[in-house]
Amino acid sequence: MAESSTSKFGEESVLIQAGSCLVTFLPRLGGKIASIRVGDHELLQVPLAPYGPRTRTMRFEEGDASGWDECLPSVADCSVETAAGQAAVPDHGDLWRVEWKPVATSATSVSLRGECFSLPLALERAVTLTETDKGWKLSVDYKVTNTGSFTAPWSWCAHTSYASEAGDRVTLPESVTTLLLEGSGGGRLGKGGDKVNWPVAKLVNGGTTDLSVALGPETGIGDKLFAGPLAAAENWCVLERPKAGVRIKVSFDAAATPYLGIWICHGGWPDRPGTKQACFALEPSTAPVDSLAKTGPWSLELAPGQSYSWPMIVEIESI
Repeated sequence: MAESSTSKFGEESVLIQAGSCLVTFLPRLGGKIASIRVGDHELLQVPLAPYGPRTRTMRFEEGDASGWDECLPSVADCSVETAAGQAAVPDHGDLWRVEWKPVATSATSVSLRGECFSLPLALERAVTLTETDKGWKLSVDYKVTNTGSFTAPWSWCAHTSYASEAGDRVTLPESVTTLLLEGSGGGRLGKGGDKVNWPVAKLVNGGTTDLSVALGPETGIGDKLFAGPLAAAENWCVLERPKAGVRIKVSFDAAATPYLGIWICHGGWPDRPGTKQACFALEPSTAPVDSLAKTGPWSLELAPGQSYSWPMIVEIESI
């Protein structure tokens, strides 16, 4: 069985471990993966504020803004029309706000289920940790189900914020040369909907910047971009962290989740006093936009009782 305890996170946690890799889950706080630790190194963004109760209307930045959450049925807050009337989806979706229920646990695996409230959707996430010749592998299997009586639209992304420090680098397949801009702090890269070159992008005010390399938090950068739709061979991204001694590779099924969101934050968010994020969020996604209300060929919906499943793999290699 996975170990349960009340830990330093201040909430009842569930732990799985393989060798020196320890993964911590907080079922009552949105099923959050609060920590992926290898030895003395924390691989996820640490909390910016103490863990606390979440409401159905609070913004994501009002919470701890850390770790690995699941965004469903939208990342951005929005309103969408359904057969049952208008549905209001809150910031970063429903699931980070609600208690998730255990489905199955073991010493190396945890399966949890979270229920949305804005739309009749439930997400089950099963995570298995194994030790490999080069490090560790997190195998993640997802299934979303329409639990209601009417067809429901939905979009998903893995809101996985990996800690970063100056000099860390993200690598994408060589064939990915442009990204779609969702938003850029101060408009430095342009406006939402613009195409941006990867990895070296032009700045609106002149000059260029290498988006793939982490800068210090004093730079105040916060940019959100999307790659995709991606081909089968483009189903991966890598974060290299030389000082932490790890290489993190995220792989996904490009047929099921054909987009990759990239949140680049070097001290540029949240927009409030206090500690800022220093992270790269690598986010396999079903859509190239944050808002469920923005429709396109990527738009998905589920009929009553219908399900949709997809995998994701996180490989951690010591370097």
